[in-house]
Amino acid sequence: MTNRGMFLTMLWGAVFRRRSRAVMAVVASMVGAATLFCLAAVCIAVPQQMNEEMRAYGANLIVTPSDAERKTQGIDAKAMRGVTALVSAGHSAKSAAYRYESVRINSAPYTIAGVDPHAVKTLNRHWNVTGRWPSAGNVMIGRDVADALGAKVGSRITIGYRASDNRSSSSSGPSDASTSESAESDGQGSSEQDSDGQGSDEQTAGGSEGNDGKTTENGRVSSDIMDTDGTEFRVSGIVDTGGNEDSIVYATAADVTDLTGTKRGADVVEYSVNAMGDDLDAVISSINANPNTGVKAQAVTKITSSDTRIITMLQTLFWIVSIVVLVLTFVGVGTTISSIVSQRRNEIGLRKALGASSHAIGTEFTVESAIYGFVGGLLGTAIGYALARVLCVTVFDRALGFNWPLGVASLALSVLIAVVASIPPVRRATHIDPAIVLREE
Repeated sequence: MTNRGMFLTMLWGAVFRRRSRAVMAVVASMVGAATLFCLAAVCIAVPQQMNEEMRAYGANLIVTPSDAERKTQGIDAKAMRGVTALVSAGHSAKSAAYRYESVRINSAPYTIAGVDPHAVKTLNRHWNVTGRWPSAGNVMIGRDVADALGAKVGSRITIGYRASDNRSSSSSGPSDASTSESAESDGQGSSEQDSDGQGSDEQTAGGSEGNDGKTTENGRVSSDIMDTDGTEFRVSGIVDTGGNEDSIVYATAADVTDLTGTKRGADVVEYSVNAMGDDLDAVISSINANPNTGVKAQAVTKITSSDTRIITMLQTLFWIVSIVVLVLTFVGVGTTISSIVSQRRNEIGLRKALGASSHAIGTEFTVESAIYGFVGGLLGTAIGYALARVLCVTVFDRALGFNWPLGVASLALSVLIAVVASIPPVRRATHIDPAIVLREE
């Protein structure tokens, strides 16, 4: 029999003569591999799932006109296509455009947003809408607006538009994530100025025509704040988010164009990009570095910081648990190999007395440990994948495919841990003095 044949025969006998010890070593490696593979698979898949889930709670990127002149004109369709192309270059993205105008309802100032209902609905799946989204001749109003007007689904409201209410807002349109608040404030300011005019109307009678063509009474400009003329719309739905959206009236972009008599671009375009951290920063930089788009981009801090914080917590937990599992696996395999060496002490002394070298004995134990690690890693990786798949389906409602690089890494790590854990007992085995062992016999 050749030396290789003798080596394999002795290795085979060593494994199967002490099956209970071998099973313990395999189980230790299996548990470690299963836990690590499951954690790693979930840690890789869950951030992607969480990122997609967070996208349901609004945009993480907004785009506004870059200067005052472009704010007056808004973001046109060509600019939007250019920005969308940059955003979608390496990531999937959803978008919705908003055109804000100040309007009057029952002489009170409100903000109306001209939107594509389908795009806004797709982008903001967390919105709680009672009734239907806006359509031609129908508007969706925020909960605060509905409470103020006493309106319900099916009610009819008259919305009036005056260019004077939108002079300041058209020159300095919304420019950040609080777009709706900015637009509403502009309308509020205009209405307060008009309220002063209303007071003069009530105190005077008889009007005259001023030099600037405006109607005056007793030398003061007359106001039409009590004018309730406008376009009648039906309330098709009420949105309740608990945020700024509750103070806005939503209509189709075509209805807003007809109401104002002017067609212009969007004040804000919101994007929900499947990117976070450095990837999202790269998207923003690519938009801001392109002067042809005429827009500036910025991240929605509230959303992006939540993403980063949650992912960091998850990764920290993964590393802590991984270190604990690695230590336990190392101790389990090392203890088992030490027990095997102790049981075979007499056999090792006899073999060395018959001429076996310390290198040959050390190699045998090392290969034996590697076999335990390989079998345990193979079983553990399969079990870990099954557990990770069940977790992702039941908890995160996400299908999980097998990650082959991760599987190979899990198997290699199991073998490596088993081999490293066997080093101390193998060193003791190679230093056994055959004379002492034989005297004890």
